[in-house]
Amino acid sequence: MLYLFDCDGVLVDSEIISAEVGAELFTELGVPMTAEDIVHRYAGLTLRKVVELIENESGRKLPEDLLDRHRGILEERLARDLKAVAGLDEILHRLDGERCVCSNSSSGRMRLSLGKANLYDVFAPHIFSAIEVGDRQPKPSPNVFRYAAEQFGAPPRECIVIEDSLFGVAAAREAGMRVIGFTGGAHTWPGHADMLTEAGAETVIKRFADLPRVAEALIEWDGMPE
Repeated sequence: MLYLFDCDGVLVDSEIISAEVGAELFTELGVPMTAEDIVHRYAGLTLRKVVELIENESGRKLPEDLLDRHRGILEERLARDLKAVAGLDEILHRLDGERCVCSNSSSGRMRLSLGKANLYDVFAPHIFSAIEVGDRQPKPSPNVFRYAAEQFGAPPRECIVIEDSLFGVAAAREAGMRVIGFTGGAHTWPGHADMLTEAGAETVIKRFADLPRVAEALIEWDGMPE
């Protein structure tokens, strides 16, 4: 069995920090937005894609340096405030199989965030950035999941993806993998679990303590109809 963990919002509680930074910058630029707005609508997408969507929706062109500004502020706050999602350390040694990280974040960003949470060495070298491997297409493309499975020689139906975003769930399903939705991050919201299920997650957990048992049961189950 191969476990493929999303990074932001699953391994590290970075989604809420990123959303807060984005909300501050977008509001400052005349596109009022809350962190909750960003989490509900855009969690799991690259910032470049989020900016593109907001420009299309607002009819406004945002400054070209926005990505760099967001990156600088975010990296400062991640270095100061970031933590691993609660309960992760206790279950990693109980997982029966290989594990890796599959994220839309860059390898540099994951080195920062996973390093701050003392998780980088736990997963290295199997830390894959969707925008740097395969065809370089981010989720909702299945690119990063397929690439990771190929590195381990793992058949898709023996892969368990743990995802907190609708786009990540969709990518994993397209890759033919089993998907567990995760709502244990600080950014979760009412209805989050239902949305992950509707997107294709076969089950949803809120606590990492449930992951080993649920994953084993999921592999033995034939799964949801296509």
